[in-house]
Amino acid sequence: MSIPPKVLELITRFRDGEASFKSSNYHESDLRSEFLDPFFKALGWDIDNEQSAPEGLKEVVREARLTVHDSLRAPDYSFWLGGTRRFFVEAKKPAVNLQNDSSPAFQVRRYGWSGKLPTSIVTDFEEFVIYDCRTEPLKTDSATNSRLLYIRYTEYEDRWDEIANLFSKEAVLAGKLDSYIGKLKVQKGTSTVDTVFLAEISTWRQKLADDMARRNPTLSQRDLNYAVQMTIDRIVFLRISEDRGIEP
Repeated sequence: MSIPPKVLELITRFRDGEASFKSSNYHESDLRSEFLDPFFKALGWDIDNEQSAPEGLKEVVREARLTVHDSLRAPDYSFWLGGTRRFFVEAKKPAVNLQNDSSPAFQVRRYGWSGKLPTSIVTDFEEFVIYDCRTEPLKTDSATNSRLLYIRYTEYEDRWDEIANLFSKEAVLAGKLDSYIGKLKVQKGTSTVDTVFLAEISTWRQKLADDMARRNPTLSQRDLNYAVQMTIDRIVFLRISEDRGIEP
């Protein structure tokens, strides 16, 4: 797949003005509108909802709320297809060094982990970095931990196929991103979001059972088990509804 002319224009513009774009005076909001929006449009995504899709069917949602460790965060972009979120993109100013700075890596991995997404992207256009988000991120992790691809803007023309074959709308629809992730092994000795979540539910179950039994001594074991499971099911249902924007 040849690189779109629009992306070549973006590369030339960034190269010609690299010093000013990498200054501390250049804002992230400008980067998003001037570089990242057209970049992902070139990958086939309806960034501006030109199709006038209803809220629940938009392909790209900006700064959608996400609960991360009991606090609300807002990834810069959430990419959706068929009502299912596929990946996050977190934007940073070009002044940030994504190759070596561990903070942006931790941030985007934590978004992906909390959103139960296998992979997500952090980019300042100068650098395009893809992370495996299936293992719990730690603040002590280096920037290279769980990194899948690192591509500089000077490589976009030669490596466009690598990006488009994973993150274009057409590729995601065809299941290529899912297939790519499915072939990657999870690092040994780490916990996936599923195992951590199941462990948390087990803890909830024990605490709820102890409290309900203490407050309702006449409950049979069967009724107690039913009440505990029903409560957990409702909590999970409400949390999923919140995550998908169905209920606040």
